[in-house]
Amino acid sequence: MDERASGAEGAALPVRAAAGARSNQILGWHAGELKVAVTQIAERGKANQAIIELLARRLKLRRSQIVLRSGPTASRKVFLVRDITSDDLNARIQAALDA
Repeated sequence: MDERASGAEGAALPVRAAAGARSNQILGWHAGELKVAVTQIAERGKANQAIIELLARRLKLRRSQIVLRSGPTASRKVFLVRDITSDDLNARIQAALDA
């Protein structure tokens, strides 16, 4: 199953996270996952919240639209982005990468 598939709830977004980085940024696609770096350390879900904040701000989404579906303690995660199609999500990601 393609992790970026759209469903009735929204679009799944596979993420490869790097916590404790020098800056918060979306680095691009790598092996089908969106590579994201955040300055927050991976402790008590702080990095996960930082990823949600970064994605919401850069992709012009509401924080409430982004839900962690799997991988809360792993570097590989899958987020559900509610109320959006895969095509719209991919367009927003591309716009953020081009900026």
